[in-house]
Amino acid sequence: MGVQGGCRLNLKRVGIAAALLTTAVALDTGSAGAAITRLTDGGNTTFHQTIAAAFNSITGDTPVIAAQAGTFRGNLDIDRSVTVKLKGGYNGSYAGTVGMTAIEGELSVSYGSLELDRIAITSAPADPVRIIYLHHSTGNNVWYGGVPEFISSYNSSTGANFQITERAYPDSPYPWENYPYDYWKLWVDTTGETGYLEQDTLDTLAANYDVIVFKHCFPVSDIEADTGAPDIASSRKSLENYQLQYNALKTRLRQFPDKKFIVWTGAALTEAATMPENAERARQFFSWVRNSWDETGDNIFVWDFWTLETGGGLYLTLENAASSGDSHPNGTFSAAVAPLVGKRIVDVIEGGGDSGSITGD
Repeated sequence: MGVQGGCRLNLKRVGIAAALLTTAVALDTGSAGAAITRLTDGGNTTFHQTIAAAFNSITGDTPVIAAQAGTFRGNLDIDRSVTVKLKGGYNGSYAGTVGMTAIEGELSVSYGSLELDRIAITSAPADPVRIIYLHHSTGNNVWYGGVPEFISSYNSSTGANFQITERAYPDSPYPWENYPYDYWKLWVDTTGETGYLEQDTLDTLAANYDVIVFKHCFPVSDIEADTGAPDIASSRKSLENYQLQYNALKTRLRQFPDKKFIVWTGAALTEAATMPENAERARQFFSWVRNSWDETGDNIFVWDFWTLETGGGLYLTLENAASSGDSHPNGTFSAAVAPLVGKRIVDVIEGGGDSGSITGD
């Protein structure tokens, strides 16, 4: 589609698969891995975090701006004597297209010309997006590291209306446990309006929230050996039981296709708090969650907290831990990752859960 100077576009909102592309997070614009637009201008290629930034960097007459699949908020005016090709829908490496790119705002051409490919002009959603962040102590540390502040800053910067609240879940009189068995018991084995031991069912949570974020505390990573007799109704922490419970959980979550679910890979243990073979089984399980259990195209997404905590090793690193004997994340680490889970949440809401960074980094 070509647009000449003097034209103004106001297209109706269209449904697209969108990745988060936002100015709310400071990104390194010097590398393709961090940038979300690519400008090819003559013989030069540079990378930028917004379409507007790429446009403002143009020096030649026939530039090409490639934008990753996703949603850009804000107005854009083409106001110089150039012929700009704006191509959207690219994946993170710009090797191919995976969808569309949307501009939430007004696109105008007051001078020059513009050619569009895989670009949609949309209006911003008016309704609030309600997010519940379910946690225990580890999640509490990360929450107070700055999760609500990130969402508030994002709203202020972009005009979004994302409303996030937190809750300890499950809570008394249910045991203080939030492992695969517990979510199976509370969300799969128990349905309807009346919850088990006074806990909200998934039906109740989905009726009140658009996005449900949930997690496991660090005992989840102390995984015992399989017995050869997997039991979905067992609270034993084993790979065979976890996988049964997770597969049942996935089927259940997919019964709410208009809702989005974000599960953390589980919190890790320090080396002093577990056995090497148990930690290795945790590594295997969370690798399975990321690479097999998590599927593209559905309403379930993963935030890879375990990799952030361990750096890809087996244990919560001492640098990130409260102490060698305390597997809670410390304040410095919690403050560092709070914006990452915030970005992952926004990424999923914006439609980029399958194309954005699984760690939010």
